Order: sequence, then structure tokens, then C-alpha cells
Amino acid sequence: MPEPHPGSAAGPTRDQALDVLARAAYSLSAADSRLRGRATRIPGALSLTHARALRALAEAGSPLSIRQLAAATETTDAATTQLVNGLVAADYVTRERPAHDKRSVLVALTDTGRRRHDERQAILTKALDTAFAHHDTAALDAAVDVLRQLAAIYDRL
Repeated sequence: MPEPHPGSAAGPTRDQALDVLARAAYSLSAADSRLRGRATRIPGALSLTHARALRALAEAGSPLSIRQLAAATETTDAATTQLVNGLVAADYVTRERPAHDKRSVLVALTDTGRRRHDERQAILTKALDTAFAHHDTAALDAAVDVLRQLAAIYDRL
């Protein structure tokens, strides 16, 4: 039996659907790049990596080492050090060396950082709720699965 044509009542083929998914993933990556660009040009703008760092610190409730923060943000220690530099400059975090280990650095959320995280989380929650109001929990769970699988694919590329 022949494959249905695009736009036919039977819908797209699996290959076509996967191509649409790949293109949507590219669009998501491009949107992330634009967001990172805004974060470097506009005071107060947060990249997704910045937001992940603030969220990790807020959820931890206590200071994290660079290594712990790197794991939580899924970046390298070196990238996290650069990330922390920007967050310190924005007064979102503090960085200090513990008295017992001068080689370590602990990163803690400031009150300003906590407010910025809470503000960003509220905006994100509202945007997600509005954009996906027509999706039930099962559809959202499927989207989570797709996004996690895409992340795993990207890690293998």
C-alpha cells in the first residue's frame, strides 16, 4: 500500500513527521541562541543556562560548589565558572571560598537572585500554562519524553 501524500486525510508519513520534528528541534535551538544573545546585550535578560543555575541554587537551598552547579546545569566546570562570573556581576549570586578548603568555591543565591529566579519562574509557568492549555497531562508527558530523547540524541551527535 502506498504511503499517504503530505496533507492527505491519512496524514504525513513517519519520515515526514520525523523531518518536521527535526526542523522544530532546530527552531528550538535557534530560539535558545537568540535568547543567549539577548542575555549578553540586555541587562536583566537571562539565558536558559543562567535560569537553570538560579533554579538549581534556589532548589538546593544552600550554596553549591562549582562542580555541583555544573552537574545541575549540565555544563562543564569551566563553563560554570564563566556562568558564575556573569551571575556575580548581575548580583544574582555570591562566590566564596570555604575556610576549610581554599581550592573550592561555593556559589550562593543572593536575595536579588532569588527574586529574579522567582520572577522568571512565574513568567515561565504562566507562558507554559497558556501555550499548552489545550494539552492534557498525557500529551505533556509525551512532550517531556520527546525533549529528553532529543537531548540524548544531541549528546551523541
